[in-house]
Amino acid sequence: MAAFQKSDMFSPAPFWHNGPAPGAIYNFPGRLINAELSGIQRSQSPVTTGTSVVGIQFKDGVMIAADILASYGSLARYRSVKRVMKVNSNIVLGAGGDYADFQYIENIIKQKILEENCLDDGFTLKPKSLHCWLTRVLYNQRSKFNPLWNNFIIAGIEDGKPFMGTVDKLGTAYVDPVIATGYGSYMATPLLRKAWEANKEMTEKEAAALLHKCMEVLYMRDARSFPKYELGIITKERGVEIRGPIDNKGFWEVATMDKPIEYES
Repeated sequence: MAAFQKSDMFSPAPFWHNGPAPGAIYNFPGRLINAELSGIQRSQSPVTTGTSVVGIQFKDGVMIAADILASYGSLARYRSVKRVMKVNSNIVLGAGGDYADFQYIENIIKQKILEENCLDDGFTLKPKSLHCWLTRVLYNQRSKFNPLWNNFIIAGIEDGKPFMGTVDKLGTAYVDPVIATGYGSYMATPLLRKAWEANKEMTEKEAAALLHKCMEVLYMRDARSFPKYELGIITKERGVEIRGPIDNKGFWEVATMDKPIEYES
């Protein structure tokens, strides 16, 4: 038996095999975590999301539409969320993607509008300014490898003319009279583009009917869509108006299983 030494009283017990080291993150079995990281970036994997936003310019203004569903993964969890936001009397904002990131941006914008109203200097936020600001914010977050997982459509009236622009989570931005985000960029853009090129001076009623058709197509094709949507309308005379929820039942007569199949005996 080895003799007991006084120094043994002050020697700490060794860590168990493959256990955590002081100041490090433990690598649990089946998970790979860099010990130098301080945590996990949850924004790299959004959880509660909204789908497409579609918009079009018409003769007297701009119109955008988005459904009222926020999906928890593949579950249609929250069925009354607002993704069309009235910013001020001449701007409306539509958002797709991570809903928590949208709420973060929404709170900042509301604070900017509140501060603007407190100044009472006669100046108001313009759609081009909001579009530029969102581009800088999203690009800045992307550059930090911590993006805000959203696609935005900014629509409004500036200097008496309609404006509509979009910006995504990478800070990619452009301006166009026809815009659709998410799955709508594949399914709705061809419908919007064809109708707008055929009639660039369409009325508000015609634009509303066109967006309703696009929402019907998305409801039938997009597994993350919902049969109710909100419509944001901006005109020079009336300002911003949010309509809805508007029912969207789809067009199911084209379904192949609409009638029972009759087999020959």
